[in-house]
Amino acid sequence: MKTSPDLRLQRLLGGPALAALRQRLRRRFELADAEQSLSSVHLSNLAAEEYSALCQLTGRPSRIACSMTLDIAELDARLREAGLANSLQDALAQLDGPIVAKASLRKTLAAQWSALTTSASAEGSPLLCAWLQNAATCMPLLKRLGRDPARANQLLAATDTVLRRLPEEGLPRSQLAAETLGDAHALDPGRPVATLVLSAWRLHERTGVSQEDEATTETGGGAEERVREVWSRAGVLVNELARPALFLNLPALPDTAHTWLPGEPAYLSLRQLVRKPYSWAVDGRNVYVCENPNIVAIVADRLGADSAPLVCTDGMPAAAQRILLDQLAAAGARLHYHGDYDWPGIVIGNHVMRTWQAVPWRFGCRDYLEAVMVVQTRPRDLGLNGVEALWDKELHTAMDTQGLAIPEEAVASTLLDDLSHGEK
Repeated sequence: MKTSPDLRLQRLLGGPALAALRQRLRRRFELADAEQSLSSVHLSNLAAEEYSALCQLTGRPSRIACSMTLDIAELDARLREAGLANSLQDALAQLDGPIVAKASLRKTLAAQWSALTTSASAEGSPLLCAWLQNAATCMPLLKRLGRDPARANQLLAATDTVLRRLPEEGLPRSQLAAETLGDAHALDPGRPVATLVLSAWRLHERTGVSQEDEATTETGGGAEERVREVWSRAGVLVNELARPALFLNLPALPDTAHTWLPGEPAYLSLRQLVRKPYSWAVDGRNVYVCENPNIVAIVADRLGADSAPLVCTDGMPAAAQRILLDQLAAAGARLHYHGDYDWPGIVIGNHVMRTWQAVPWRFGCRDYLEAVMVVQTRPRDLGLNGVEALWDKELHTAMDTQGLAIPEEAVASTLLDDLSHGEK
């Protein structure tokens, strides 16, 4: 129960007129080092009433001045002798409430955070330990999500439990969450443990698997798709049946069981690609990549089993398309990409070329200008100041000048020629 301050103390240092002075003095105690007591305080720009009050407290003669240096030990002794307070800090606490030693509190908190990460590093899984060593990444995120060391310790324990299970082999995310954390939604987007697990796995990929996740962040799809892809690379399935990867005549090794027929378009879901990765017989071979599913249908109708291997990104590659392209690139395929001649098509092309080191497939400035000559005359339908193609600096200028978007289907005949003479 709080007691009222001595009336004499209230007259000496209390009241609204001296509130600013008391706050200045409180601030000095708040910021003082707990290991070294505050010996003196210098105050400047004092109002006349403030200076007069300090003179009464210290016993100094009153005069016209606006600064004063207080000897804290001497002032504490005067307050005790007068029976007003045990110290200046005690007097300020009586008048305005307890003083929190913020500097000391920050040191204590920093020590607690340090002890937390040290303990977790000593006892955690290799994935967690590697993540904790990257303090620039982990500490801001951990402090933001954990808010205090006790809560953060719980999050780290849960995160470690999940990381010890990775990589999985095609396990649904909800099942992983239920089995490790007892809550099927504990790894849903935005949940703290999910955020920490993904951060640790991304670091693992950059340092151990050399995945270029930064490039994906800049150019590839939305945040939800990028998160789904990171989970899938860890063998965890999210929305595993959405947007399966479309392809034609992809050769698999004999020991890989598959059901697709030569010359017929086929699909592989993210579930299939992650649960049991296929062994692709594409080392050193050309694999062609298009943007639109209609191209696959046209090629299947015209060339059938005689077409070279063809994969469709179906717009910006989603998780299934990305995992398939990852597998093909890892198997040694030489990827050749073609897409729509419009600005979104160039964005997709930039992403495919950068991420999988694909080369352009009839997708340069000269190819565009040849296509313009044969398409039907129409008003400009491309916006100004579009996107520069990383693989051909002149393509942007040509498209901006001509102002015509050319869909991939409009040049299908030229693509068919390459596919009919390509490697089967």
